[in-house]
Amino acid sequence: MNTSFLPVSKQDMERRGWDQLDFLFISGDAYVDHPSFGPAIICRLLEKRGFKVGIIAQPDWRSTQDFKKLGKPKLGVLVSAGNLDSLLNKFTAAKKYRSKDNYSPGGKAGMRPERATIVYCNRIREVWKNIPIIIGGIEASLRRFAHYDYWSDSVRRSVLIDSRADLLIYGMGERQMTEIAAQLAAGIAVNDIRQVQGTCYRSTSLEHLWDYLEVQSFDQVSTDKKEFAAAFKVEYEEQDALRGKTIVQNHGEYSVVQNQPALPLTTSEMDEIYGLPYQRTYHPMYEAMGGVPAIQEVKFSLVSHRGCFGGCSFCAIVSHQGRIIQSRSQESILEEAEKIIKMPDFKGYIHDVGGPTANFRMPACKEQAVRGTCKGRQCLSPQVCRNLTADHSDYLSLLRKLRALPGVKKVFIRSGLRYDYLLAEHNDEFLRELCEHHVSGQLKVAPEHVSPNVTRLMGKSGKDTYLKFMRAYNQVNKLIGKEQYLVPYFMSSHPGSGLKEAIELAEFIRDLKYHPEQVQDFIPSPGSLSTCMYYTGIHPLTGEKVYVAKSDYEKKMQRALMQYRDPKNYKIVYEALQKANRQDLIGYSEKCLIRPPRSEQKPGAHKSGRQHSLPSSRNKNKQLRTKKK
Repeated sequence: MNTSFLPVSKQDMERRGWDQLDFLFISGDAYVDHPSFGPAIICRLLEKRGFKVGIIAQPDWRSTQDFKKLGKPKLGVLVSAGNLDSLLNKFTAAKKYRSKDNYSPGGKAGMRPERATIVYCNRIREVWKNIPIIIGGIEASLRRFAHYDYWSDSVRRSVLIDSRADLLIYGMGERQMTEIAAQLAAGIAVNDIRQVQGTCYRSTSLEHLWDYLEVQSFDQVSTDKKEFAAAFKVEYEEQDALRGKTIVQNHGEYSVVQNQPALPLTTSEMDEIYGLPYQRTYHPMYEAMGGVPAIQEVKFSLVSHRGCFGGCSFCAIVSHQGRIIQSRSQESILEEAEKIIKMPDFKGYIHDVGGPTANFRMPACKEQAVRGTCKGRQCLSPQVCRNLTADHSDYLSLLRKLRALPGVKKVFIRSGLRYDYLLAEHNDEFLRELCEHHVSGQLKVAPEHVSPNVTRLMGKSGKDTYLKFMRAYNQVNKLIGKEQYLVPYFMSSHPGSGLKEAIELAEFIRDLKYHPEQVQDFIPSPGSLSTCMYYTGIHPLTGEKVYVAKSDYEKKMQRALMQYRDPKNYKIVYEALQKANRQDLIGYSEKCLIRPPRSEQKPGAHKSGRQHSLPSSRNKNKQLRTKKK
């Protein structure tokens, strides 16, 4: 078994006795050899299939010099912008530069270009004009069709067109990449590789296709929002490997052809991928720069599965990993846990066991294996599907085995939990063990909002479900004698949320006696259902009109309302309540969000502040530390 990092220099190649690579991988992230990083997975898998692979991480895109340092590869160049879309990585929801990039050495920002996939590909074409280029990763995957780009506030062409790549791999790309590599190695020209599921390619003719759907062209969707929504509806609903059809979208001289999604990986395939000889850390060349911060979140964590049937509209998982759960075997996960335990800096704490949603270890129902996911229907929203199989037994069994491993003090669960799925099982066995063994003071959950209209558009369960879970959580903790809190995450300015809905959320936060230290602004990232609603003002699956807060000031109002107790938000909260004609929330009663302005306060009026029975996260941590002492 190979126990070294993959080549990053000519010297590394020489040590292996290589004159030429088969594949060169260009990555927008620093090189971290860990199974939570896509480039490492793809390269290690190709290595196991017998291919010579090298990595150039974060090349200087201002010239072609860095792109040439490992020489011209024999079969092709693979390109990924990294674990995040390069614009999402660089800009906040307010379109301001982020000060830190966790996927770069020392967390330094600015180590990759904007629209990295396009920039890298164009540099490669300057160096090697006709070499096969295959693009993949989250940026390519979610920009594969004409898409709305929030940062330029425009509809952009498919990244396949703008990058001039030969093939685009969408979704998790292991199966596609190994098939493409085998065909290239067999001498098949890249322009003749047209049948691989989970890929897109450019074509000047559609005569070779049959049984396909053609959506509105780039010219149509870039000038007509209704046409954009209509195209997105088809693209979204056909995102299934078993029933989905080939989709075509014209971009002028070329059409983008999307083959059906790749079939879900089997358990044995998942086990193979996560059992490859990763070094499980960043390359030593980054040590002097402070390492790569992103490793800290995953170094002692375990991926148990992929995919998510939660159906959150603002999430890209549906379009990238799909709705069908693909799980690793318990044996594979336990073997990886043993590797973690042997690491010199392991302190006894496994930080996470999960996936996009921690408690989804099984497919939503048996029908998915035969017919695929249901078209036009969700598993959990607006109500739990009657065919849903809510079962935590396998996950519980896995957690118990991990807790029993010598050297393990505690196993945390930090991936998101769907509490509506948890409640659907109709017993408290999992919740009890969760509280007893896998929570340390706080459990973070994401109701996101409470207004029925907003949660419906989000694909989330409603307020009543959250309150039911909160009561169950508190009751279980009381039974086991623990004082543990729920930390809910909420989102501002999601499509459907106006000032009325934002105030409804603020009142809910008030009634919880909770002061959120963190709130999330909705970011219209490429390819999501919510982004389509944001851009078009239309729910593409139903055709209904959707209110969208687009002015920076209204977004600021909605965010401030969620943190109305913060003194620096007073003025904007006051203006928001005035604008919404909710002066009843300005006063001294317990139901009021803020007091009147000083100029309107009457002498002798009651001015005592409200007490918070549920402390903020910072104070909760302080309390917990005090109790431990």
